[in-house]
Amino acid sequence: MREGFTRKPRPDAHATPLKNYITPAGLQRLKDEHRFLLTRERPAVTEVVTWAASNGDRSENADYQYGKRRLRQIDGRLRFLGKRIEAAEVVDPEAPRKGRAAERVFFGATVRYENEEGTERVVSIVGIDEIDLDRNYISWLSPLGRALLNSTEGDRVALHAPGGTTWLTVSEVCYQRIPMEPFQEPPGAESSAKRTAQRSDPAR
Repeated sequence: MREGFTRKPRPDAHATPLKNYITPAGLQRLKDEHRFLLTRERPAVTEVVTWAASNGDRSENADYQYGKRRLRQIDGRLRFLGKRIEAAEVVDPEAPRKGRAAERVFFGATVRYENEEGTERVVSIVGIDEIDLDRNYISWLSPLGRALLNSTEGDRVALHAPGGTTWLTVSEVCYQRIPMEPFQEPPGAESSAKRTAQRSDPAR
């Protein structure tokens, strides 16, 4: 072996980006939020910043400082939503499935299972942008989601958690509509009719 010879380290392999699986309703919610921020909220905040800038010293102008900070938040959220929408791979839970695809747990499945104590629970497997624990919507990347994937009725699967391993028995697998809460304009939005009216009121 030659003295002083050192093998060059291999460059780190680029991590394979995870697919953004999402239901049609979930994707529509992301698109609605993106459209709201781009066409309504951002223009409204820009208007406030322009108005505040005309009122004098910007360094002590709370409206101006808040508006600029809010614009940065909006732009960050728009970039995030744009990437999520671009990477989206839509899977419709209601789409017809045949054979193995209709019997096993894949993305979009609604699963009934029992734990070792006999407690029954029903969950729906959705995308990471659609998680709703109040409705038992879990991500396909969560520990429970991963444990259930590819199982079928009658299977026992191991759920590995920090507290130990729990065995679950799958009792039913079905594919059906997974209702999603539509995007709603957040309270206090600058583009709301009330706030717009207050800004335009000369007596304010």
